[in-house]
Amino acid sequence: MGLRKTKLLTDLVCYAVLLLMGAFVLVPLLWFVVTSLKPTADILSFPPRWIPKTVTSRHYATILSNPSIGRYYLNSFIVCLGTILVTLLLGSHIGYAAARVRFRGKNVLLFGILATSMVPAISILPALYIMSLRLSLHDTYLILILVYSAQNIPTVTWIMRGFFESISPELEEAALIDGCTRLQTLYRIIFPLAQPGLASSAILVFINVWNEWLIAQNLTISEHMQVVPVGLYNFIRDIGVEWGSFSAYTVVSIVPVVVLFLALQTRFIEGLTAGGLKG
Repeated sequence: MGLRKTKLLTDLVCYAVLLLMGAFVLVPLLWFVVTSLKPTADILSFPPRWIPKTVTSRHYATILSNPSIGRYYLNSFIVCLGTILVTLLLGSHIGYAAARVRFRGKNVLLFGILATSMVPAISILPALYIMSLRLSLHDTYLILILVYSAQNIPTVTWIMRGFFESISPELEEAALIDGCTRLQTLYRIIFPLAQPGLASSAILVFINVWNEWLIAQNLTISEHMQVVPVGLYNFIRDIGVEWGSFSAYTVVSIVPVVVLFLALQTRFIEGLTAGGLKG
């Protein structure tokens, strides 16, 4: 009975902590949703109300009628898809080599690769800015894709390494005995089995790139090249913040992330679980 009570108490504490963490994340988002549906007078009222007296869609109509919004989304999708392609292409191959090839100093090298993702972006921003100007890449898709790829390749490498280690080497040995080359084995057998790992990596990269503001703000200058987070900054005026449009834009900006996660959540969990067990 004592063990059962202890386990029950432990479960209750865990659920309480998870509930508090969930509330910490969801309450601000819910407040943005409520604010986006309030008339301007209700937004500025004090004390603030969770339930508005009247509901309006005017703020959504305002941002959706702005022709620049579509351009922001197009730019973000181009940069995200380009970064995903580069990071999955390079990170998956590096992760496979890290999982299968044995050589002295491998762990040191892998931790060195991972350490590069821990460098704050603001500390290397001046160097990135100067480099983009000298290479004539400033205010282009290419510079954003290259920088974001460099940031995310270490994460993808470690996720894919853990996933490849969860796949039995006997499958590769059997394919090699049947006459397949190492690359044929990788592309025809291993990569199809690694789809959950690739999906989870793609989701993480998409979220990281879609939400990034600092680098995009400094490496692009024209409105034609601005991405979604930079567009959000445009609602901050000298006279204050347009909270209604700001909130509506925030809600609309997270829709692609939510849709992508809901579509790939099963593979996302499978990929992270496999990587966590073996990585």
